[in-house]
Amino acid sequence: MKTNLTVVCIMAIGLVFTSCEENDDNPLVPIDLIVEEFPDEKQEVMETFGAIAQSIKDGDMDKLISFHAYSPKFSEFKNGEPRNGSAANETHERTVFGSVTEVVKFDAKDLQIAVYGDVANLTFHSDFHLKFGDDLVIVNDQITLLFVNTDDGWKMVHEHHSPLNLG
Repeated sequence: MKTNLTVVCIMAIGLVFTSCEENDDNPLVPIDLIVEEFPDEKQEVMETFGAIAQSIKDGDMDKLISFHAYSPKFSEFKNGEPRNGSAANETHERTVFGSVTEVVKFDAKDLQIAVYGDVANLTFHSDFHLKFGDDLVIVNDQITLLFVNTDDGWKMVHEHHSPLNLG
């Protein structure tokens, strides 16, 4: 009796694994979206990121804000605080970046862009040296910017900032 139960259990487990393998051949997301590089879109996202950086260097807060797709779906994580949305992000960006008196350094190290059709994930380690009056603030964070391709170009729909452990 134990042997029959063992055989039945092994067969059942085998069926589960076989079913999972068969489902892998028919994913919800086409494999092309995951493996294709999308070089043109990648270049567009890189140009958008460059324009975002330039808007910060120029102190053009309206331009900076224009790169966001604010909606109830927009989200941001920063400073280990709970998630916030569009209004809090816009207020923070206008307040912080609007107070920068000089951009001494604005490097994005280990920058990677992964495009999945109309969605792109840009990640990097910031090495920002920003002056606020006489005070120099150095920002070394891990940053993720999630973009969606819209009729008005690539727009951010999510930001995540967390401290980079340099130790």
